[in-house]
Amino acid sequence: MTVVSFSPFGFEGSLVTIEVDLRRGIPAIDLVGLADNAVKEARERMRAAIRNSGYEFPLERVLISLSPADVKKEGAGFDLAIALAVLSAKNSQSLLSLDASVRVLVMGELELSGRVRAVRGIHAAVSTALEQGIAVCIVPKENEEEASCSESVKVIAVETLSEAFTMFTNVSVDSLSAGRSKNSNTIIEEEGCIFPPVNAGEDFEEIKGLSFLVRGLQIAAAGAHNLIAYGPPGCGKTLALQKFPSLLPQLTTEEAQPVTRIYSLAGCMANGERLIRRAPFRMPHQSASLEGLIGGGLHCRPGEVSLAHHGVLFLDEAAEFRSTVLQSLRVPLEEGYVTLSRAGRHTVFPAEFQLLLASNPCPCGNFGVEDKICVCPPRSVELYWKKFSSPLLDRIDIRIPVLQRGSSILSSSQTPCSSSFLRTDIERAVNIQRQRQGKRNSRLRSEEISGFCHLDAGVKEYLVLESTELGFSSRAVHSCIKLSRTIADMRGGVNISVEDMREAVLYRKNEGGAGLLF
Repeated sequence: MTVVSFSPFGFEGSLVTIEVDLRRGIPAIDLVGLADNAVKEARERMRAAIRNSGYEFPLERVLISLSPADVKKEGAGFDLAIALAVLSAKNSQSLLSLDASVRVLVMGELELSGRVRAVRGIHAAVSTALEQGIAVCIVPKENEEEASCSESVKVIAVETLSEAFTMFTNVSVDSLSAGRSKNSNTIIEEEGCIFPPVNAGEDFEEIKGLSFLVRGLQIAAAGAHNLIAYGPPGCGKTLALQKFPSLLPQLTTEEAQPVTRIYSLAGCMANGERLIRRAPFRMPHQSASLEGLIGGGLHCRPGEVSLAHHGVLFLDEAAEFRSTVLQSLRVPLEEGYVTLSRAGRHTVFPAEFQLLLASNPCPCGNFGVEDKICVCPPRSVELYWKKFSSPLLDRIDIRIPVLQRGSSILSSSQTPCSSSFLRTDIERAVNIQRQRQGKRNSRLRSEEISGFCHLDAGVKEYLVLESTELGFSSRAVHSCIKLSRTIADMRGGVNISVEDMREAVLYRKNEGGAGLLF
């Protein structure tokens, strides 16, 4: 029986084979294979755990090899695998019946008492093991649900080292065959667009007097379009955008698999969670660093853009983020992934996310607001908006100015729309997009637009006139076409009408129901 563990690095990670050789000499433990400090310290944790579990530690000189030798081994997840490999070598005479060609994935951190603690990256480890044909995995009890991502793998959850060694020695070829014969999908895909329950405080029924913003958020959710809302402090833009998760449909199984892998590698999986089905909604603080947003660091961990994969990245007070951080969003917004390189190694994290921005119109927040005085000099306002840069703003499909006074909340005669009501049109649009093209409208490439977004002569003429008058770039024109396609899908229309295009242009240009211009 060969013991295999997993070294998380970037999105892929790699399997590591644990080999132990006992030889004559002064008792000592030698560990080779480019291990970091956490792995090297496993020698002492493993020795104490073996003795405290009632086993005899080998009196010979112990050589532990982690291969491949040129891959750096990181983290405390190797403890249990090393301990089982040492015990197997110590008891090799009594374990001759075990097939050496059979590989078993082992993950877990050891306490000195012999108890097994949970580790990160279990979902990624089991998925990688499955790809390599490994049918049995021994994991900590706390990671059992996370490891149960496929019925093709037999998951053995343990709480102690002694329990793990007992289960390891009892692994049979029959159990391996049984594990491989099962269906590879444990979660049955539900047809159609499914919405999770609305969390407390996320219902749009609480939003009053912001119908233009709510409609824009509904369109954004239906087509996964990027959006920016700007207005003075207290106008309600942040409150409305924080309720956006209630409009997001549940992830499909295909979408949930990479999201779950990313969260597993980041150590963000909730206890008892097997597959992440709720779309991520990430809201980093304005002090976030470049590595925190894009990813990287010593161990190449995923950043916020990857944690928001198939979900939403919401930057509140966006102009307060550092300019370099904001500009770093341009590549993942366009490509849907980020490439990170560290010391001769590189990894590619998926980062296909929807961007929401909320910002004040100026540093003091009063620029363009009636009955208020802006104390910011013109140069200050210019520098404030230059943080976004034209290339970044050009990738924002929907721009919504928000001007609401406190009196409008009380005097508004409009009936607020609940999230359940808004979901009806979103569900219709999402189902149409999945059946027609297999992805959301905002993800359509330029060469795909003509095939899925046919424009009649009248619609095309209107768009030409508006784009010429407003000075739209080529990307802005494509943005209007995709927005109009989403609006048509929301009403169930086969063709894009002039009214659909008119609303799309209204949300694309820098003015809206509030009449604010920049």
